[in-house]
Amino acid sequence: MSQPPSPPAAPAGPRIPEAVHRRRWAVLGVLMLSLLIVVLDNSILNVAVKTIAAPAPTGIGATQGELEWAINSYTLVFAGLLFTSGLLGDRLGRKKVLLFGITVFGIGSALAALSGSPGELIAYRAVMGLGAAFVMPATLAVLMNVFERDEQPKAIGIWAGSVGLAIAIGPITGGILLEHFWWGSIFLINVPVVLLALVLMTWLVPDSRDPKPGRIDIPGVLLSVVGLVLLVYGIIRGGELASFTDVTVLAPVLGGLAVLVLFVLHERRSDHPAIDMGYFRRPAFSAAVAAIALVFFALMGVTFFSAFYLQSVRGYSALQSGLLILPLAVAQMVFAPRARLVVERFGAKAVCTVGMLLVALGLAAFALFDASTPIWVMEIVFFLQGAGMAHIMPPVTVAIMQALPREKAGSGSAINNTFRQVGGALGVAVLGSVLSSTYRGEIEGHLGGVPEALRATAGESVEATLAVAEKLGPAGRDLVAPAYDAFLDAMHVTAIASAVIGVIGAVVVAVFLPGRTPAGAAGPGTGSAGDEGRASVPGPSAEAAESARR
Repeated sequence: MSQPPSPPAAPAGPRIPEAVHRRRWAVLGVLMLSLLIVVLDNSILNVAVKTIAAPAPTGIGATQGELEWAINSYTLVFAGLLFTSGLLGDRLGRKKVLLFGITVFGIGSALAALSGSPGELIAYRAVMGLGAAFVMPATLAVLMNVFERDEQPKAIGIWAGSVGLAIAIGPITGGILLEHFWWGSIFLINVPVVLLALVLMTWLVPDSRDPKPGRIDIPGVLLSVVGLVLLVYGIIRGGELASFTDVTVLAPVLGGLAVLVLFVLHERRSDHPAIDMGYFRRPAFSAAVAAIALVFFALMGVTFFSAFYLQSVRGYSALQSGLLILPLAVAQMVFAPRARLVVERFGAKAVCTVGMLLVALGLAAFALFDASTPIWVMEIVFFLQGAGMAHIMPPVTVAIMQALPREKAGSGSAINNTFRQVGGALGVAVLGSVLSSTYRGEIEGHLGGVPEALRATAGESVEATLAVAEKLGPAGRDLVAPAYDAFLDAMHVTAIASAVIGVIGAVVVAVFLPGRTPAGAAGPGTGSAGDEGRASVPGPSAEAAESARR
């Protein structure tokens, strides 16, 4: 005799208060606004460097090194404090940390706009990096605490789409502002947006924190800050020198890695660790973190050299170049919020693997570009890259965030953003070094007629060669065509290197991410009772899931 079917499990009661649940999409809109200005500001500066380098009153006469540090001071502080800010958000309250971060970012923006010297600009950009480090992890941590588990993939997809939008519209916004206002307007534009965000945050965003944070792991926090700052500084320095063998590069990189190893050892032995290293023993979690780093390594590297290709070789303005990469943003905005539907159908492994291969294909396409490649071909490539990223970022972010209990959302967000930032910095530095060294090797044979005093400068980059050619007048005309050819050769080599990184990422996710969870199967990734088979990304352990249900 067959047994009667057992009654279905009762769905777990919602953990989100009803008042918060009703306004969750409005809260997401505020979080996206905050995220937009933080990400946008970092991309907007790239189009203004030439203007800032001009003598006063047009600019502030910044040298190449000072311009690099105006960008890098932000990155260094931002990356170094991401992990710490996530921990503080869990302990002190994510809303408080978010309000603090956006306020500091706004103050730093106003001061940067009024900078009277390159030194001031570098210092105020560091202040902006401090604010941004508290904003970005808090946005994702708040999101995890206003959406129930079954809606989190959709919300994270929209969140990820806003990052792509900010990266794309930064150059467009910067180009428009520079055409009508002075260089400081690219920073001053942040202030009214910050004020609006502060009002909306105070009104709409609920506070949340870890109810049992335990003792703060002060040695762990200090080790994480020192290790990340040394590592990122070394990476930045390597990008500046286009070499990773110089002692000023090796010392901070190796020192940073050594400190981070100490951090891991300390966390494994601590009875109140800042982050439970046990999460990294799960292949799915580690694969998701690696995918974040690898995709940003490849993407930031190609963004770096594509800007020179579009402006220096193809002759487009900063505004036109920004418009040309809009397909990348459009693809992310269209596909990222819907990525969860594809993941539910085919599983995280298949979706992320295909996404990484699309990104790699788009990067490899740059190896075929020349000075006359049709615009429509470039637009298709940018669209494919955006579509690929849109099917990587949401699933792996969901995998990371749902692997931790909701109470540790700040820590999860910090891990996600730290690996993304370090991966992006490595991409610019390593691939920038490949581009620079290959270009130097290609152009050196054509610099015989250049005066000795200008020869070293002329070999630094395509921009430097063209500037020297212009300075030499008619005698420099013979340098223009070789400079374009040398850059294209260097870009082709760098594109292949970027594509290889993308393929490595595809292998990582294909091997270690889980496949599709069969309908009706319980297990990691299924969320609460009643959600069987709905999610296809890795979720928390049984203990963490049980803790979340309680």
